[in-house]
Amino acid sequence: MEPDRLPDLSTVRDPEFRLLVEKAYAFLDSCTVCPRECGINRKEGELGTCRTGVFPKISAYNLHFGEEPAISGTRGSGTVFFASCNLSCDFCQNFPISQMDYGRPVTPERLSRIYLELESRGAHNINLVTPSHIVPPVLHSLVLAREAGLGIPVVYNSNGYDSVSMLRLLEGWIDVYLPDMKYSSDLWARRISKADGYVFHNRSAVAEMFRQVGPLRLDEEGIAKKGLIIRHLIMPNELGGWENSARFIRHELGESVPVSLMAQYFPTNRARSRPLISRRITEEEYERALDVLFAENLMEGYVQEYDARWEDTAAPSPRPSDPLSEQESRSA
Repeated sequence: MEPDRLPDLSTVRDPEFRLLVEKAYAFLDSCTVCPRECGINRKEGELGTCRTGVFPKISAYNLHFGEEPAISGTRGSGTVFFASCNLSCDFCQNFPISQMDYGRPVTPERLSRIYLELESRGAHNINLVTPSHIVPPVLHSLVLAREAGLGIPVVYNSNGYDSVSMLRLLEGWIDVYLPDMKYSSDLWARRISKADGYVFHNRSAVAEMFRQVGPLRLDEEGIAKKGLIIRHLIMPNELGGWENSARFIRHELGESVPVSLMAQYFPTNRARSRPLISRRITEEEYERALDVLFAENLMEGYVQEYDARWEDTAAPSPRPSDPLSEQESRSA
């Protein structure tokens, strides 16, 4: 494979920041940028699980109004959608971007200009979507943007399968962390998202995020200026293990941490052929998730309303305690 052109660090004016970016890029030599720790040399064109070299790909960027109210506000969130992902979720609704790598490569310099453009268009923040596998160039782009005058908060919007070492390099450069807590079971994380050790890595990452930014703080417009918001997508058959994740949030982080509880699960991509995840959630599953939220007193945050029109696509499926079908066993 042809190696990527190595990044030009001469445009980073501050010597201390330049050393920080160099330290981040060093993780690509034998890649440990995310918990996969593929160990390949991305600078020499080798590709690991995320199929990404030195420079990221972006599929789109624009003002986005579909995030939580504290993120989208009235003027929109300046969202940058990165291609590829370090997970491979059977149910991913954005699989052309995350798994088919639909996008175009960009340099950190170009990324920094995109941030500034979005700010000039009125964005409340810069929203980095799926950045876990490309932290070095993302950090580089943030340094360039801040040196060029970027003045709005930066949101790190991730699947939660993040490296604590990389998050520590981002301290002070990220204002709002918006991670998923997808699973509280490594079994289902591995079978559905192909992620080993998800629970340990996810909880370690979320704890580090909270250490850096603390509870959510809003400005006078009700827009997030700093802090942590945790997302959880309710899954059919309760495979996400929301109760255990909620207990972790309350006891390790505190009741004041906002949770965004989402009910939008839809069986797409490979999920349509996986019996346990081949339907939408039922109203009963939704209500049980709300009961957990209340039982753990996690009253800050957001709850996505259940739409009764989903009932037609929420027919019962096998319980996770049942033996796996032959197809499930083959693909697990």
